[in-house]
Amino acid sequence: MEWQQIINMELLVRLGRAAAFLILGFIAARLVSSTVHRAATGKLDRHQIMILRKITSYTIIILFIISALNELGFSLSVLLGAAGILTVAIGFASQTSASNLISGLFLIGERPFSEGDVIKVGSTTGEIIAIDLLSVKIRTFDNLFVRIPNETILKSEVTTLTKYPIRRIDINIGVAYKEDLRKVREVLMAVADTNPSCLDEPPPLFISTGYGSSSMDILFCAWARRENFLETRNALYAEIKEAFDCNGIEIPFPHLSLYTGDATKPLPIELQHQQTKPSAPTGS
Repeated sequence: MEWQQIINMELLVRLGRAAAFLILGFIAARLVSSTVHRAATGKLDRHQIMILRKITSYTIIILFIISALNELGFSLSVLLGAAGILTVAIGFASQTSASNLISGLFLIGERPFSEGDVIKVGSTTGEIIAIDLLSVKIRTFDNLFVRIPNETILKSEVTTLTKYPIRRIDINIGVAYKEDLRKVREVLMAVADTNPSCLDEPPPLFISTGYGSSSMDILFCAWARRENFLETRNALYAEIKEAFDCNGIEIPFPHLSLYTGDATKPLPIELQHQQTKPSAPTGS
């Protein structure tokens, strides 16, 4: 009975020490993660601080859990061997998750975008609402939630629409062949000059892109601040149409001409009136 009491007391002491290790581990993880957050504020972005806090907190908790198990009599070498076997098994079972995790670390290090940015991935365009270790969450402009795995992000062409403070507005225009391009250029430049949202620097661009099937094609470019991009683009379309109407500049529509024989003469068309057929004679 005395040996049993001694063993029970020793077991209780070990359990108490193990519980103390766990409690101290959670307290230390919280304190250290808070210290890391204060130290990294201003040096890293919000997403990087969150990842760093999680890594620090989980590392400290795992170390204290190992210490608690060691206090209960578990061999550290056995624990490491079991952890290695478990890691290999999990690795084979979740290769896709591991690839997304590694891709997420690359995205965090490269920082091509951050939360709040608007990006375009394939046919999906929207605002980033979260960047996790496995995926990027996007809210589209029609209020849909899209989750894209980090591996797909890393392998795809990603366009960050809000990376720089200004954006260029590209407007493709076609004018009739009879129009004077110098006059068209003056009218377009005047439209950009009178629009308060169009920037003077960089200046607008007027580029002739070629001869179309029914028009001379033009690319007109103006610059605007990022937050005014959509509003300025919509305003320019309306103002250009109004300026062309006021100056008698024609925006043609596609049409088809048919020729026969001489290339300069149109296809002759002759209209014939339908003649009424004579009625059949009646018998006498």
